[in-house]
Amino acid sequence: MQVDLNSDLGESFGRYTIGNDDKVIPLITSANVACGFHASDPVVMKATVEKAKAAGISCGAHPGYPDLMGFGRRNMVVTPEEAYSYTLYQIGALDAFLKAQGMTLQHVKPHGAFYNMAAKDRKQSEAICQAVKDYRSDLIVLALPAGELYKAAKDMGLRAAAEVFADRAYEEDGTLVNRKKPGAMITDEDEALRRVIRMVKEHKVTAITGKDIDITADSVCVHGDGAKALEFVEKLRAGLTKEGIDIKPLSEIV
Repeated sequence: MQVDLNSDLGESFGRYTIGNDDKVIPLITSANVACGFHASDPVVMKATVEKAKAAGISCGAHPGYPDLMGFGRRNMVVTPEEAYSYTLYQIGALDAFLKAQGMTLQHVKPHGAFYNMAAKDRKQSEAICQAVKDYRSDLIVLALPAGELYKAAKDMGLRAAAEVFADRAYEEDGTLVNRKKPGAMITDEDEALRRVIRMVKEHKVTAITGKDIDITADSVCVHGDGAKALEFVEKLRAGLTKEGIDIKPLSEIV
């Protein structure tokens, strides 16, 4: 058994610092790097890529809605054409920094509301996948296994990786519980670890309703801006290793 461990990073902006990137980066295998729309800026992107290179981890683009004030977590009404252009623009921006460091872009994972929209809207998800395919057809699309983005990537011949969340609750349809609802966030590290191990080994997770649902886990996400992000990553690495689960980058899994 093997799984990737990823985190959303590089989400600081100017003089504002978000997350524990310095401490989280050495503990993961894949970094989803913000590309300047929902968070980050050119200086932060450069620094994040340099840190990832020094730690020997892989990087992916983390494109979001153009919504710095809302951190990309507010819904926006965009056309498929806009979704395509937003994705392509942000992939290209991050890849410039990776190329300057002699690194190769591994994957693409939309952020926040962009991610949730793509999980439900087939046309939007196809637009995102088309941007990925047009840029580089061997890139991996990281997405909810029950969502439209994952299905669209598969249908369009792209490499798709199923992402699960250590710190989020699930609805019965496999989508994430809205952050505004009670119980949406998993704050107990031991509970998070138990859930992740079960998702990887048994392909099951208990939804917020108490019902067990099927799930696929190629990669586990811990949000880098979470209050307990570091604790989550440390316990996950130790717990997964103890269970005989190898932690490897996405490129070695899908």
